[in-house]
Amino acid sequence: MALAKEIMGISLLEKSSSSMALLNSNLNQKENQLWFNHQFPGRRNLRTRKAFRQCTMAAISENLIKVVPEKAVKFKVRAVVTVRNKNKEDLKETIVKHLDAFTDKIGRNVALELISTDIDPNTKGPKRSNQAVLKDWSKKSNLKTERVNYTAEFIVDSNFGTPGAITVTNKHQQEFFLESITIEGFACGPVHFPCNSWVQPKKDHPGKRIFFSNQPYLPNEMPAGLKSLREKELRDIRGDGTGVRKLSDRIYDYDIYNDLGNPDKGIDFARPKLGGNGNIAYPRRCRTGRVPMDTDMSAESRVEKPNPTYVPRDEQFEESKMTTFSTSRLKAVLHNLIPSLMASISSNNHDFKGFSDIDSLYSEGLLLKLGLQDEVLNKLPLPKVVSSIKEGDLLKYDTPKILSKDKFAWLRDDEFARQAIAGVNPVTIERLQVFPPVSKLDPEIYGPQESALKEEHIRGHLNGMTVQEALDANKLFIVDYHDVYLPFLDRINALDGRKAYATRTIFFLSSLGTLKPIAIELSLPQTGPSSRSKRVVTPPVDATGNWMWQLAKAHVCSNDAGVHQLVNHWLRTHACLEPFILAAHRQLSAMHPIYKLLDPHMRYTLEINGLARQSLINADGVIEACFTPGRYCMEISAAAYKNWRFDLEGLPADLIRRGMAVPDSTQPHGLKLLIEDYPYAADGLMIWAAIEGWIRDYVNHYYQDSAQVCNDRELQAWYTESINVGHADLRNEDWWPTLATPEDLISILTTLIWLASAQHAALNFGQYPYGGYVPNRPPLMRRLIPDENDPEYAVFLADPQKYFFSALPSLLQATKFMAVVDTLSTHSPDEEYLGERHQPSTWTGDAEIVEAFYEFSAEMRRIEKEIDEKNVNTKLRNRCGAGVLPYELLAPSSGPGVTCRGVPNSVSI
Repeated sequence: MALAKEIMGISLLEKSSSSMALLNSNLNQKENQLWFNHQFPGRRNLRTRKAFRQCTMAAISENLIKVVPEKAVKFKVRAVVTVRNKNKEDLKETIVKHLDAFTDKIGRNVALELISTDIDPNTKGPKRSNQAVLKDWSKKSNLKTERVNYTAEFIVDSNFGTPGAITVTNKHQQEFFLESITIEGFACGPVHFPCNSWVQPKKDHPGKRIFFSNQPYLPNEMPAGLKSLREKELRDIRGDGTGVRKLSDRIYDYDIYNDLGNPDKGIDFARPKLGGNGNIAYPRRCRTGRVPMDTDMSAESRVEKPNPTYVPRDEQFEESKMTTFSTSRLKAVLHNLIPSLMASISSNNHDFKGFSDIDSLYSEGLLLKLGLQDEVLNKLPLPKVVSSIKEGDLLKYDTPKILSKDKFAWLRDDEFARQAIAGVNPVTIERLQVFPPVSKLDPEIYGPQESALKEEHIRGHLNGMTVQEALDANKLFIVDYHDVYLPFLDRINALDGRKAYATRTIFFLSSLGTLKPIAIELSLPQTGPSSRSKRVVTPPVDATGNWMWQLAKAHVCSNDAGVHQLVNHWLRTHACLEPFILAAHRQLSAMHPIYKLLDPHMRYTLEINGLARQSLINADGVIEACFTPGRYCMEISAAAYKNWRFDLEGLPADLIRRGMAVPDSTQPHGLKLLIEDYPYAADGLMIWAAIEGWIRDYVNHYYQDSAQVCNDRELQAWYTESINVGHADLRNEDWWPTLATPEDLISILTTLIWLASAQHAALNFGQYPYGGYVPNRPPLMRRLIPDENDPEYAVFLADPQKYFFSALPSLLQATKFMAVVDTLSTHSPDEEYLGERHQPSTWTGDAEIVEAFYEFSAEMRRIEKEIDEKNVNTKLRNRCGAGVLPYELLAPSSGPGVTCRGVPNSVSI
């Protein structure tokens, strides 16, 4: 009852001569009901009735009753305004801060105005309070605390009604971060306004900022006093689709990917535009409105690091997140050191000479390895953010987790196979349903694509079964990259220092529930009618075969690394979610319950995607430099988008699509996994079910029937815009789910939140733990496997280890890749994990929803405990055993840093 009292606002009124009168407790139930309906319209279900009963009991027991006197009296209410300070300020910010503190005394201050949910009968507009100013800004301006509380006092009439909105006018010179406002003194108790937004100075953005209380309203339940404000706020956020965006803007709009290339630098830096008429299909991105290139008017000009690219102001990283990102090797060290290293390294592009060379990166660091420590440190003005790092550790890498339990685990076939179901890319493996596997590529374009795999290649590895028996028993699985890579191989293999195959790997499921690789098919494009374009490598029986097998596995891992990064990670989580996020801001009011639900799952995604377009997926960016497809990376990503289907992105649908599970109503999640110990799927289904249960409670609280879903104009506009504008190139596909019932909404929201949280975590936070040791997952390969007739074959035979390392990334390529995935695998200190929310008890005004969220949080903790127990269960050999890494990528919580665990709420890195 105490929780309901706190959230619904039933608290003891401050005794004041100007407050409303307290009467006796002999008010009947009907009068209570009328009061409740006025305060909280539109809440009709069982949970609301329960909350109402609690409110009524509280009011009666505390002898506290609100009544409207015959003649309105004036009384004071107080605003407590929480502003978050910056931890570090530059000189300009400090000077302006002192100037603001001085001018605040003479009227250039911060002004607030309360707005009622009721209409003023005289003005026909919402009732408004007097304007109040924040007190003591100048006195508190030097406080070094993280948060500073200011107060303001309003005088309102006793018939003012319930405050539903508040406007803020910043007359200072500098923006400030407004975290929350709490209004105290009304009969309904404290009214909370979660703000979490930068308030710009009036000189830059003349309009008043509007913030709404935490009470959610569907559009048709909106109190009359707030309707026009709700519509104005959405219009302001959408903008008009024109103009160059300023960094202080809050405008959300769409554009195509026409900003990846830089043709003004030369033809080598031009890249195809993705999305839109006449271009390769792709999702939309956040519009920046930058002017076009000089040499291509349809390409947007670029902003190069360290200059920031536009995202709406509130989407930018908060200070602790930016500090974590900046102190990482990616921005603070790598980009400052590598240019100076280039002259020393590029003339002789160092190969690793042996495993000890790689080991020394973790013990000595790159500079010592090259003998450049003193030269580089003396030459470079190191950025402030790395001044605390020991000079000897400057480019010294943490030992990746893959080496932590068994330094040679990566060499073993069982570990190679285990990573297909418990590594960083466990979402590609499929049950093999036809042998030999069949390509879907058009033979008119790519020629006949019959597989070179034959029964004799695998028959000896099936424990006495025939191939058909193994298929029927669900014992054969495949990781198939043939159709992804083959259309691009001619172009990739023409690049300097890049060599690739289109690979297929066949796995056999043992009686112990573990997989073993039994054949690898390596395909190249046909050069003629009789050319030998495909070859099959099988587990070795001699020394030469062993090195051939290791090279074949390295090419599979290189294929896997590319598809993981470009398709499963970037496209399916980052890029495909961005349109849904843009549409949510543009079409759903901050008061809409679905916006409140989605809010933590949208955090930082627009910012990290903007940074990716600036320096990761752009022409000559990190992805092109580090992955085999080079300049064709984003074309591979776009080719995969043609086969992307939102209706199959949820975990159960994806598992069934890949043949990894079958529907089974007797199983806990309605599915039977064909590999019982499939760590990603087993843990994922627990989290999926928890998310779905929480969303079902949430949706059913607000939508009792299909009519409410269909008639919610904001909800329908959000979903329609996400498809027709955000995913415009696929808008006519017939597989898009409809949004007509509460069950439809539950399914759509569960999929979105799954992708933003658990799916992204499973694909992202293992990148350095598994990929930081380059031989385990080489992101690119520089040599093909020599045939006996090739001149290189003699070189291979003479020194196979040297040949192996010459095929892997060079020293510079490897360390650049390691620095990037180290950054991408890092949790920041301000991360919010699944089951956590900022301001957990006041993010919504619905007490029953707060209670349901706490139940969801408890379920996350229970799941984490179950995952911990699984990881010490010796029967589960894919996550427990000698030298076997536990599977923790879906364990919900984590500390900061590279931990190989933790499920943040959103795609935040």
